[in-house]
Amino acid sequence: MSPAQTKPIVFLLDVDNTLLDNDRFAEDLSARLEQSFGHAERERYWAIYNQLRDEWGYADYLAALQRFRSGLDNHPALLQMSAYLLEYPFADRLYPHALEVISHLHTLGQPVILSDGDVVFQPRKIQHAGLWNALHGEVLIYLHKQHMLEAMQQRYPAQHYVMVDDKPNLLAEMKQSLGIKLTTVFVRQGHYAAAAPAGIEPAPDLEINNIGELRGRTLEDFLLAATATATTAR
Repeated sequence: MSPAQTKPIVFLLDVDNTLLDNDRFAEDLSARLEQSFGHAERERYWAIYNQLRDEWGYADYLAALQRFRSGLDNHPALLQMSAYLLEYPFADRLYPHALEVISHLHTLGQPVILSDGDVVFQPRKIQHAGLWNALHGEVLIYLHKQHMLEAMQQRYPAQHYVMVDDKPNLLAEMKQSLGIKLTTVFVRQGHYAAAAPAGIEPAPDLEINNIGELRGRTLEDFLLAATATATTAR
């Protein structure tokens, strides 16, 4: 593989609750579990899911389903759950204007998905949502993306980066690593954003209420935001 050419700017886009409404997917999955297995088994699935997420640091719906099967091997609905997860219509859960934002960012630089997740369900989600094609396959999925910044830069070398995410604590950690080379954009969407504590340092360079707001942003908006925050912090 030949060395990647250094880009002026690379836009790093989170997926869950940034480009698509993953909370809505979780609600649909919860309803399906209760309909198929009852309230108690639905709660057991989420207990398994939360345990695995706490242990591994990322969501794995399929691994949770694998453990959930215990005691349900003869249940007629069990084998249908894998199809429900893998064939879920994630394109219907894209936030308004998400694809327009990606098209707009293509005019400003190189947009890339930078997501946490497993190597089966998360790529499937991105493909079914139409994001894989919209990004022309420029997709990175790590277990903990904030710890993989060196690998990300090797894959997509750039003079400047912009990270768009719904988790301000993750943005702060990435900002501490990359400094003024990174502009952080906090999208106030989803339960992580709603529960974010005040006073996270360093604060995001930009805050937006929804992903669609990026359609009106210029290249200068992103570059100046990082400079302004650095100047204020001195």
